[in-house]
Amino acid sequence: MARALREHENELFPEADRLEGFPHPRFTRRLFGHAEAEAQLAAGLAAGRLHHAWMLVGPEGIGKATLAYRFAKRALTPTAVTADAGLFGEEAPSAASLDVAPESRATRLVEALSHPDLLVLRRPYDMRAKRLRTAITVDEVRRLRGFLGHRVSGGAHKVVIVDAADELNVNAANALLKALEEPPPQVVFLLICSMPGRILTTIRSRCRVLPLQPLEPADIEAAAREAFEAAEVETPAPEDWPALIQAAGGSVRRLLTLASDDGVGLARQVERLIGHASRPDWLGVHQIGDVLSGAQEAPTFETFTELLLSRLGRIIRAAATGAGEAADRDLAARLGVGDDLASWAELWETLVRDKALQGTLNLDRKAFVLDVARRLEQLAARRS
Repeated sequence: MARALREHENELFPEADRLEGFPHPRFTRRLFGHAEAEAQLAAGLAAGRLHHAWMLVGPEGIGKATLAYRFAKRALTPTAVTADAGLFGEEAPSAASLDVAPESRATRLVEALSHPDLLVLRRPYDMRAKRLRTAITVDEVRRLRGFLGHRVSGGAHKVVIVDAADELNVNAANALLKALEEPPPQVVFLLICSMPGRILTTIRSRCRVLPLQPLEPADIEAAAREAFEAAEVETPAPEDWPALIQAAGGSVRRLLTLASDDGVGLARQVERLIGHASRPDWLGVHQIGDVLSGAQEAPTFETFTELLLSRLGRIIRAAATGAGEAADRDLAARLGVGDDLASWAELWETLVRDKALQGTLNLDRKAFVLDVARRLEQLAARRS
C-alpha cells in the first residue's frame, strides 16, 4: 500500500531530481560520455565483486543519475534461467555495458520506482508547505531500516540510490553513515554527488569514488537531442547549438535549461561583457542592467550570473592549466589572465560573494552588472 502511494505521489508532485518539462533520468535509455565509468560498474557486477558503496561525483547534469538508474536496472535483472524468464528479460551480465531490455520487468519497475529491491532517497515534497524540502531529512533515511531488513525478492542485489548525497542534512547523514558502516550482504549504495566537500569525511571514506567528467561537445549535443525528443520539445535552431554547447560547460541539464530560458541571448551578452572587457560598450552594459532589473526577471538574472561565473571560471582555469576548450584559452590569452592569475581568481571569488549578498539582501541588480563591467575593465587595462 505504501509503495503504491509513493508511486502515485511521483505522478502528482514535483521530483527534486527532475528538470521540469523533461523525463526523469531513470527513463533515459542511453548514457553518453561515460563509457569507462559504466564499464567499471558493469565489470564488477558481472564478476560478482562489487564494492558495497559508490560515490558518483561530478558537475550537475552530466549523467550521474542516468548511470545510477542504469546500474539499478541491470543489477535488479535476475540472471538465472527460470520459467518466467521472458517476463524478466534475463541475460548474462555484460562486462562492458549496463544495457537492459527496455521492456524487461526490472526496467518497468525501476522506472515506476516500485521495484521491491530498490530504494531512492531524495528531498521529499512537503505537503503542508506545498514545496520540496531543502534537504534530505532523517525520516527519509530511516526508511532504510525496513528496506535493508527485507530479503532480496528474486535477484542477487538490492540497490539504494541517494540523489543527491550532498543534500543530506546532518541527522540524515549520520543515519546513512550507520548503514554504510555495517552494510548487509547483497546491498549496493550509489551516492550521487556534485559537491563532495559537503559530505561527511566518514561517509566518503566508506565509498569508492567514481569521478565523472563534463561531457564533450559531441556527447552533450547527442544527449540533449535525445532529451528534446523524449520531451517532445522543439530542438534549438542549428545556429544556436554552438553557443548553447559552450555555455552549458559539459552539462546536459544546463543546456536544456538555457534552451528554455533564452540562454543563447544571455550567453552572447556574457560573451560581449567579458570579450570587450578592455573597452566596455557602456550603453550596452546599461541596457543589460535595465533588462535584468525588471520585477519579473529574477530567474533571468540568476541564469545570467550563473553563465558569467561559469565563463570566467573556465577562462581562469584555462589560463592556469593550459587545458580546456580553444575558445577559453584564446580569450584568456587575449585578456592576459595568465599574467595576473591571482587577481582574476580574486575577481571570481569577489563576484561569487557579491552575488550571494545580492540574493540575500535583494540588492540592485543593475548595480551588480555595472560593477562587473567596471572590475573587468580595470583588470583588462593591466594588460596594456
